[in-house]
Amino acid sequence: MTWWPIGASLFASSEGAGLFIGLAGSGAAGGLAVAGFEWNATYVLLALAWVFVPIYVSSEIITMPEYIQKRYGGQRIRMYLSVLSLLLSVFTKISIDLYAGALFVHICLGWNFYLSTLLMLAITALYTIAGGLAAVIYTDALQTLIMVVGAVILTVKAFDQIGGYEHLATAYARAIPSRIVANTTCHLPREDAMHMFRDPHTGDLPWTGMTFGLTIMATWYWCTDQVIVQRSLSARDLNHAKAGSILASYLKMLPMCLMVMPGMISRALFPGRAGARGWAGAAEVTRKRGKGCM
Repeated sequence: MTWWPIGASLFASSEGAGLFIGLAGSGAAGGLAVAGFEWNATYVLLALAWVFVPIYVSSEIITMPEYIQKRYGGQRIRMYLSVLSLLLSVFTKISIDLYAGALFVHICLGWNFYLSTLLMLAITALYTIAGGLAAVIYTDALQTLIMVVGAVILTVKAFDQIGGYEHLATAYARAIPSRIVANTTCHLPREDAMHMFRDPHTGDLPWTGMTFGLTIMATWYWCTDQVIVQRSLSARDLNHAKAGSILASYLKMLPMCLMVMPGMISRALFPGRAGARGWAGAAEVTRKRGKGCM
């Protein structure tokens, strides 16, 4: 594969329906800081291409369980990682993406929720089995184009309705929902909603964890997870793998403006349509996906 579908596929592999809903919901619930999960990936992706991929290529492997077997020896550890990876993918990634995607189709088109789930499963299985990894990567590239263009249109319209970025902070601070959770303050907009680096004691996403702790988790996801690594290993040479990571790094800078801020604007524009439970539920999608916790 050449560099541009690899970079687009790396982006689309993490920016599924679950993250679209999760980031918007988390932005509505707590503000900008959740974008730190996306920005953290920008430099970890470079580590993937410059540090990890050369090791994988020199080991002549095509899967992570195969690398573990070569590195530590024994068939059992390879089988253990394979089974563990499949179970984690089903319960922490695939199930959440299916739920979020079906929810989106159900809300936008009015289709039956379970029918939407089965339809997405069938279409994905069809092109994956028929075309293999190449079909998956090119489909991801197309989805990246659709997601970015659609998100740009949404963002432009959202900022136009709220009156620009300068009015976002003021409008968000006044966005108190009509439905609240009794005896709690989670319905009140955070005072540090417009800050990326938050207090290590009182912040919901303290800057210490976002700066140092998150890097450990991001390194696992972007540098050792089979779904991500196989994209880079499909490159025709190391230069294309590096260029793909650079493209993905740039794309990972976009969710701040294209997903998180529209979520914040939605809270400001429609404070009565979703209460604290609704935003907490959307934020839960992000938490379950393994990208962090509100």
